[in-house]
Amino acid sequence: MNIEELRAYCLCKSSTTESFPFGEDTLVFKVMDKMFALTGLKGDLSVNLKCEPEKALELRELYPFVHPGFHMNKKHWNTIDIFASTDDLLVKQWIDDSYKLVVQSLSKKLQAELQNKIESKY
Repeated sequence: MNIEELRAYCLCKSSTTESFPFGEDTLVFKVMDKMFALTGLKGDLSVNLKCEPEKALELRELYPFVHPGFHMNKKHWNTIDIFASTDDLLVKQWIDDSYKLVVQSLSKKLQAELQNKIESKY
């Protein structure tokens, strides 16, 4: 996975926006104005993703390329180093998990608004 593939996958999620709130080198993806992924645009490709605390610890133990979230709350965020050999499907699943976790944390009103946007597409 490269930065273009990562960006495209994040943006395919309903009501996702991208922005640069931390400067021109950090791309942030949000759903309904809540961050679910961010990546640096300089250096080696990595992505910070939100994660359930127990699962975050488990992933760090299982995969040498998963670390506590860089500049993030390490209880709730992981940093995934993405290399050519990293399993794209696994990274996409973790992006999905992060997106869903953030959506679950939205107010009922925002969740309903998001659901209406999803349903209106079909």
